[in-house]
Amino acid sequence: MRRTYISGVLACIAALTGITQAFGQQACKPVLAFDQVQFSGMQPPTLQRKWTAVVSVDATGCAADATGYFEVVFSGLKEVGPTIEFRERFKWVAPSVKVATLFGADEAVERYGIDNITVCPCPH
Repeated sequence: MRRTYISGVLACIAALTGITQAFGQQACKPVLAFDQVQFSGMQPPTLQRKWTAVVSVDATGCAADATGYFEVVFSGLKEVGPTIEFRERFKWVAPSVKVATLFGADEAVERYGIDNITVCPCPH
C-alpha cells in the first residue's frame, strides 16, 4: 500500500512539473511598424485604388525564423455613406513584409493601425 501511495505522489509531481513548465514558457512579440505607406491613383478599368505599405518587423525578441500573423485595422471614408472600419490579416516575417489592400473609387483611407500581433517563441 505504501508503494502505491508513493507511486501516486510521484506521478502527481511529474504531472505538475510538466504543467508548470508548459505555463512557464514565455511568449514574446515582435515589434511591427509601418514604413513606405502609399495610396495609388485610380486604376482603370475598375477605378480601384491600392493602399500599400512595408511593415518593418523587429523580431529580435523571437526565436530564429519565427513568423506569425497581424491585422491592419482600417478606418475608411466613403463618398456617400458612413465611415467604415475593417481588418485585414497578414503574415509577418522579419525583417519586413509588404502589404496591400484595394479600395473602391469612392473610398479613401482615413486611419490605419496594427493590431492582434501573434506571439512568437522566445529565444532560448
